[in-house]
Amino acid sequence: MAWRLGVDSGGTFTDLCLFEEATGRIAVWKVSSTPDDPSRAIAEGAAEAIARVGGSPGDLGYFGHGTTVATNALIQHRGVRTGLLVTDGFRDLLEIGRQRRPDLYDLQVEKPPVLVARDLRLQIPERLRHDGSIETALDEAAVREAARALRAAGVAAVAVCFLYSFVNPAHEARARAILVEELPDAFLTASHAVAPEFREYERLSTAVVNAYLGPVMQGYIRRLAERLTALGITAAPHLTQSNGGVIGLEAAAAMPARMVLSGPSTGVIGAQAVGRLAGFPDLITFDMGGTSTDVALLPGGEPRLAGEAVLHGYPIKAPMLDIHTVGAGGGSIAHVDGGGLLKVGPRSAGAAPGPVCYGLGNADPTVTDANIMLGTLHPTHLLGGRLPVRRDLAVEAITRLAEQLGMEPMATAQGIIAVVTANMARAIRVISVQRGHDPRDYALMAFGGAGPLHAARLARELEMPRVLVPRNPGILCAMGLLLTDLRADFAATRLTPLAAGLAPMREAFAALEREATAWFAQEGIAPEAQRLRRSIDMRYAGQNYELPIPLPPGEPGPATLAALAEAFAAEHARLYGFIAEEDPVQLVTFRLEATGIVPKAQLPALPESGPDATAALAGERRVWLPEAGGFTTVPVYARERLRPGYRLLGPALVEQMDSTTLVLPGMTARTDAHETLILEEGA
Repeated sequence: MAWRLGVDSGGTFTDLCLFEEATGRIAVWKVSSTPDDPSRAIAEGAAEAIARVGGSPGDLGYFGHGTTVATNALIQHRGVRTGLLVTDGFRDLLEIGRQRRPDLYDLQVEKPPVLVARDLRLQIPERLRHDGSIETALDEAAVREAARALRAAGVAAVAVCFLYSFVNPAHEARARAILVEELPDAFLTASHAVAPEFREYERLSTAVVNAYLGPVMQGYIRRLAERLTALGITAAPHLTQSNGGVIGLEAAAAMPARMVLSGPSTGVIGAQAVGRLAGFPDLITFDMGGTSTDVALLPGGEPRLAGEAVLHGYPIKAPMLDIHTVGAGGGSIAHVDGGGLLKVGPRSAGAAPGPVCYGLGNADPTVTDANIMLGTLHPTHLLGGRLPVRRDLAVEAITRLAEQLGMEPMATAQGIIAVVTANMARAIRVISVQRGHDPRDYALMAFGGAGPLHAARLARELEMPRVLVPRNPGILCAMGLLLTDLRADFAATRLTPLAAGLAPMREAFAALEREATAWFAQEGIAPEAQRLRRSIDMRYAGQNYELPIPLPPGEPGPATLAALAEAFAAEHARLYGFIAEEDPVQLVTFRLEATGIVPKAQLPALPESGPDATAALAGERRVWLPEAGGFTTVPVYARERLRPGYRLLGPALVEQMDSTTLVLPGMTARTDAHETLILEEGA
C-alpha cells in the first residue's frame, strides 16, 4: 500500500494530508465541511485528494480521522433521549452535582441542561459498601420493570451508574445484561466500563454523556464506513481519541465520551513533532480554525494529560490532552454588546453561511471579514483560488458595525482583530501563567487555517520571542494523524496507604495489563510494537485532588514505594510550594497507558539555500497595519517557493493554499531545514 491518509473534520473546513510511504512525499488538500453530514465532506475530500496525487482509493494503507461530531452534538444538545438507572436514593445526583457555580461572581450564570430528564432517572434497590462487599442485593425485578418503563418512554440509550461499581462491577454488569434482553436496540453504557474510577458525580456524568452521544456516534461511524467502502477504500479507518492516540471504529463507537477532543488532540501531536525537529521543544500550541481556538502547553515537548475535564459544563472522566478552547476563530462574529462595547465570538458563522465575504447570506461581520478588509487576507479568493470572496460585502458589513460604535471602518476592522487577539491571549494565560509557567520561556506554534495570520500579534501581546509556523499549518491536525500511534488507557481506583500499597499495586496493574493484552489482540498489534507505561495518582490523605506520578520500570518492590514517595514529594513541592512530611500519602488510581507503535510520516531535512528570498516573491498588496501607521505596501511570498535558509524582513505576507502568515514590522522570518517558518523579533 502506497499512501497513508489523515483527515481532520472541523466546523468550517475538512483538512486532508496524504503521505506516500515509499518516497516520503506529502500532499495536502482542503474542502468545506458539510455540517449536516460530516462524512460527506470526508468522502468527497478523500476522493479529490487521492485523484490529485494520481492514486486510487485502493492504494490507501491507513486512514486516520479526527472528528468534532461528538463535541458538536454535546455543545448543541443533539444527543438522543436517554434513560438512567441509579442506586436507590441517588436519582438527583446528576442535577445536584458538586453544588458549585461555574463562576463564583456571576449571579446570572445558567447551568447547562441536564442530559436525562428526571422522569427517566429511575432508582434501583441495590447497595455496595466502599470495599465492594454487598449490603443490599440487586433487585433484578426492579431492573426489568425500569427497563420496560424506559422502553415505553422511547429512550434510545440507557446509562447505568451504581454506587461503588468501580470497586465491584457485579451489579452494574447484571443490570446491563437485563437491559440487553429488554432493550436490545438501545445503546447501553455501564459506568464501570467507561470510567472505573472514584468520585461518584463525575463517573455518573461521564456515563450519561457516553450514552447520550452513543447513537449519534454510531450513526456517524456507520455512514462514514459506508461512504469509504463505496469509494473503494479498504484500509480499516481509525479515529482519534482525546488522549491523542487512535483506535478502531468499533472501539470508538462504544466510547464516544473519549472522542470529545478528537480533532484538536492530533494538532498537538503534530506540533510536538514539528517543534522537536525545529529544536524548540518548549511549546505553546495555538490552533485557530474557523470556529474556535485551541491552546495547549508542552513543557519539554511533552503534552500534559488530564484525567478529567469539564467540557461545555459536563464533567467527563477520561484521559485527554490538556487543551483549552475558546470561541475565537475566523468565523467568530463581531457584535456590539448591551454596554456599547465591541465583542467577538463565541457565536460563529461556521461553514454555512460562513463569513459575509463568502456571499452566502450572512450579514454579521466576522474575523475573516476584518482580515479581508484590512488586506491581510487575499481580497478576491482563498484556498489557492478555489474559494472566491467579496471584499465589498465585508466592507459593507463592517461599516454598519462601525456606525454602531461611532468609529472609522478601518479602525473597527482592526478593533475586531485586537479583541480576538486579547481573547486568545487570555486563553494562553490560563494554561501558562495560571499554572506557574512564563509564556516568554516558550515558542508559539501557530497552526490551523487562521493561526499563522494572528500569531505575530498574539506573540507580541504575550512577549513571546518566537513563533513557529509548520510547512502546512492549515492541515497540521490532519498531519498529526500520520504522526500518532494507536493508544488506549486503562484505570482502576484502589484507595490505599502508600506504606501498604505493594500488594494492591501488583494486583491492580496485573488486572490492567490483562485488559491491555486483550486490546492489543483486538487491534492486531504485534508484540514488538507494544508499549506499556504505568502511573499512579497520589495525594496526601484528606486532599481533594491527586497528582499523577510515573511508576519506575520493573516489578514493583519495596524500592518502588520509596521512589514513588520521593517523586510525589518533589511534584507536590513544584506545584504547591511545600511538602507535608508528617502527613500520610495515599495511592488512589492506578493507570496503564497501552501504545501500539505504527509507521509514521517522516519529515526529512532539506539542504539550505542562501538568505535571499527573491525567488519566492509572488507580488505585493496594500495592507492596513497600525504597526506601520496605516496602509502600507507589503511584499507577498509564495510559501511553496520558500527554501530552507530563506530570510524575510517584516512587514511581509506568506501565502499558501491552507493559510496565510503575517510577519509584522520589526520581525524577521527564516525557513529551517524542515521548512518550518520561524518568526523572531529583530533583524
